Amino acid sequence: MRFATPGRLLVVGIVLLAVFLGLLTLQSNDYIFLPDKAHPVAPLVTVSGGHDPTKGGIYFVDVIVRKATLLEQLFGGLHNGADLYPANAINPPGVNDKQRRTLDLEDMKLSQQVAAAVALKAAGKKVDLRPVGVRVVAVELHAPATGKLEPDDVIVAVDGTRVRDPQALLKVMKKHHVGDAVTFTIKRGKQTLVKRLVTVSSHEPKPRPIIGIIPETAYDIRLPVPVRIDAGNVGGPSAGVAFALDVLEELGKDVAHGNKIAATGEINPDGSIGPIGGIKQKTIGARAAHVDAFLVPAGENARDARKYAHGLRIIPVETFPQALRALATLPPKT
Repeated sequence: MRFATPGRLLVVGIVLLAVFLGLLTLQSNDYIFLPDKAHPVAPLVTVSGGHDPTKGGIYFVDVIVRKATLLEQLFGGLHNGADLYPANAINPPGVNDKQRRTLDLEDMKLSQQVAAAVALKAAGKKVDLRPVGVRVVAVELHAPATGKLEPDDVIVAVDGTRVRDPQALLKVMKKHHVGDAVTFTIKRGKQTLVKRLVTVSSHEPKPRPIIGIIPETAYDIRLPVPVRIDAGNVGGPSAGVAFALDVLEELGKDVAHGNKIAATGEINPDGSIGPIGGIKQKTIGARAAHVDAFLVPAGENARDARKYAHGLRIIPVETFPQALRALATLPPKT
């Protein structure tokens, strides 16, 4: 019988320690979503001539998203409220981590502009908000647009015909057949570029020519009152509703009525509120800030938020005016 010597035990201990440190520090291919305590919006927003609320206020919620370690991948329950996702569920097709981060920051910048515009319109001020083209949200893999168009490009014309939104783009594309060469005029930063792409079939029940992009409307927004929002390194569009509510508060509108209100949801130029991701972590983050109510997009987001509310009041909303009406019914806090 061979007994473990101190030397052998030391070697085994070193090996086990090395394995543990590797699991603790080496990154996996998965992403982890973690809750983050809701943050007050007022310190981030400056409205010309406006004032921060003295009581209550609006809070935004975000999610900490990073690569999971191997240990976290093996034991997903290491953190309260954590969820693991594969990379293809996080990054759009053809987009790497760096590009996704850039897109998230661009989405945040756009959401700030739209939030300010919606809030000022709700305050009765004239806002100039015009569609100016089709923003490329993502490019599908192995599509005609791959390598020619990039996320955040803005398509302004097709075959010389001006396009201001995805509907106009679709109308022009319907004039073509699968296999046609189509000329796209795009804005990329300060550059104007012309790209010629050959369409492929959509493979739908009724095939149509496509180039393989995810489009959305690009807007030119001009505000009658200067509004500055600085969210730092927080990305994504989901703080739009919170920003819009706080802009109204700073304009002197009593939106929160002394309550602490957390809000999430992508706000659109027409005032509609779209769904967001990470609602589980955001609900936990709202609870951690001890807010009085949490505004969330109606539908699946609201249903999921209630699962983790644990007594927190969840208010589902579909539009910004509906959000204002819902908050007006809350008992005021003095």
